[in-house]
Amino acid sequence: MALSISVAALLGIIVVVLVKGGYVRVGSALTCTLFGFTLAATGLAPTINSAIASLAGLIASF
Repeated sequence: MALSISVAALLGIIVVVLVKGGYVRVGSALTCTLFGFTLAATGLAPTINSAIASLAGLIASF
């Protein structure tokens, strides 16, 4: 649970920085966010969560 909150906070900060810097438009950021919420409601969500957990474990092992 703590990992998913940390990942969500990090991605949120990255999106804000990219929008403020002018690299990404607000419409594109909202579209990607809505796609993420839609994807999280599908059966693919557990697979994505396990992939993120595996990647975090790999990074932590270094």
